[in-house]
Amino acid sequence: MNCEQLQEILVAYLDIKATPAERRQVEAHLAECAACRGRAEEFQLLWGVLDELPAVPPSAAFSAAVRARVAQEPRRASFWNWVRPSPRLAFAGTALVVLSLWLSSSVPPARQQVATAQQGSEAEFRMIKDLPVLEDYDVLADFDALSDLSAPPQAGSELERPQM
Repeated sequence: MNCEQLQEILVAYLDIKATPAERRQVEAHLAECAACRGRAEEFQLLWGVLDELPAVPPSAAFSAAVRARVAQEPRRASFWNWVRPSPRLAFAGTALVVLSLWLSSSVPPARQQVATAQQGSEAEFRMIKDLPVLEDYDVLADFDALSDLSAPPQAGSELERPQM
């Protein structure tokens, strides 16, 4: 450890907040370097003098002065500032009205919906009319008479397949 590295962690060492590894490094450097050892002793003397000074209580006007300074700070914008009458609110309302008019104009009239429903019922009627044909198709699709016949035993257990 060199002197510059020691200056970075000397305060933590003196406050007993350094890690054990850092403490060992600082103690090894202080054993070798007289200049850094003198600086560490000066810090300890200074802190000892500062600890002897009496604590000064805040004045009676301190709280009032702090409150006055806080009152002078500009207020942050809140949600309610956005809601008050403003160009933004007028724009949002106009956009909402335009969007609702556009959506209502794109909906087909009720007469077209009735005609579509009538066409759908005619298609269902034609499908019901062809139902017996569809039932016969289901019977024939599931009919497999050859699977009920027993097959004669073959010489090989596997069927010979033509080789390609």
